[in-house]
Amino acid sequence: MTADKQHWDSVYGARTEDELTWFEMTPATSLEFVKRHLRIDNPLIDIGAGASRLVDTLLVQGYGPLTVLDLSDAALTVSKNRLGTRASEVSWIVSDITAWQPNQTFSVWHDRAVFHFLTGPEDRASYARALTEALGPGGIAIIATFADDGPEKCSGLPVARYSPEALARELNRLLPDQFEMIDSKRHVHVTPKGNEQRFQYSIFEKK
Repeated sequence: MTADKQHWDSVYGARTEDELTWFEMTPATSLEFVKRHLRIDNPLIDIGAGASRLVDTLLVQGYGPLTVLDLSDAALTVSKNRLGTRASEVSWIVSDITAWQPNQTFSVWHDRAVFHFLTGPEDRASYARALTEALGPGGIAIIATFADDGPEKCSGLPVARYSPEALARELNRLLPDQFEMIDSKRHVHVTPKGNEQRFQYSIFEKK
């Protein structure tokens, strides 16, 4: 698992959202890829969204239906409170992605920094099961992880780092011949304290 619920509830309860190392006032790179691949009226799911502001921007720009999933209801409460009455326009799911069973399909799957927490092969296999069940043919998976020269830990937890090529190999191992990588990009995230974290974004299309 991506660590237990208590860990993440404590993380979000201890600091304000703009003090968290992964905070982005505007998630520009995620938005770039989402808007490139998502039609305005097609469904998107944001995996491990935490208190991300991606959903805010997509709502304002008219996208939907939108679903947000996270292990921590404390994290999702931050987003709901920030959105106010517009929170009712979003579907909120509190679940561990490795145990989640999709009950619909989505056009776009967005994951910024969940997959890299899955250091065990069983957890990665469970993630892959959810991914392939949640996306229909032609569906797009946007998966961002720490790059191969990125941090070795986040929030006190070990992570698995990837190059785009390594992530593509791992996804193909988990889901043979089901996904094709169609794009990738390196990204340097600057934390609220000014530290640099190197990410890679990889875009996959389900065959």
